[in-house]
Amino acid sequence: MDKEVHEFLLKHLQGIMKNDIASYHETTAEDLTLYEWWVTPHRLDGLPFHEFMMNANAARGSVFGAEDKGQKAESRFDLANLHIQRYGDTAIASYTLLISTALPDGVKVAAHNESRVMVKIDGAWKVVHVHKSPAWQTPHVG
Repeated sequence: MDKEVHEFLLKHLQGIMKNDIASYHETTAEDLTLYEWWVTPHRLDGLPFHEFMMNANAARGSVFGAEDKGQKAESRFDLANLHIQRYGDTAIASYTLLISTALPDGVKVAAHNESRVMVKIDGAWKVVHVHKSPAWQTPHVG
């Protein structure tokens, strides 16, 4: 596994989880494109979408994926089946993102599949594209 890309990816995701706008800007290209199946079936462009989400979460005292009926809950993320492909100054990470949240009635785990494309620009890695898809069995299997 490419240690440099892996460490960068963890820093990028940790910044998102902690609503750290400065870290998000440091690790994300301004012309970011992304598909988030659970938000809209259309491509989202740029940083404002996530800035709004992260600011709203921070105002509530919540982190991404870790709130239960207005009460802050502890959470963590894991990258299942992480695979990194690096081609010079371009890298692709694909994995299943698992977000575990400690709730009063037990731990809830949300999962979806992600691919993140990263490019080294002026010596620094930046996420330039994200594609998310649901992590459930497709209806045509079977």
